[in-house]
Amino acid sequence: MTKKYAYWVSTTLLALFYLAGATYYFSDLDGVRKAFAELGYPAYLVSYIAMVKLLAATAVVSRVSVALSDLAYAGMLYHLLLAVSAHLNAGGSAAPALVGLVLLLVSFSTQNSARAKKSPYLAGSQAGWAGTDA
Repeated sequence: MTKKYAYWVSTTLLALFYLAGATYYFSDLDGVRKAFAELGYPAYLVSYIAMVKLLAATAVVSRVSVALSDLAYAGMLYHLLLAVSAHLNAGGSAAPALVGLVLLLVSFSTQNSARAKKSPYLAGSQAGWAGTDA
């Protein structure tokens, strides 16, 4: 029961984290583009990242497809690792990205305890992988 609560709390907070980020990107597009340029990233990425944040949060919470949900987790992992690196290299605080990373790891590692559709990418998963009965 504890794993179910951990999953739903971490997943809800992770989704809100990503939705808040996307909302901020869209509400201050010029400011975020300037910040991206200062970090060395092209400004045109801002709109794409904002859309992907919305889609990733939706995929993880709705879990219409386990494969899509797991792909969203992978994308979030890479995004958060890059965010930590970018903020540390710019001399800023990576705390928000680290919090997001912890939420992501808890959500991903407890998902099979709370969801009927199991992810095949967790140790001890009963879902099997690539059609095998692992």
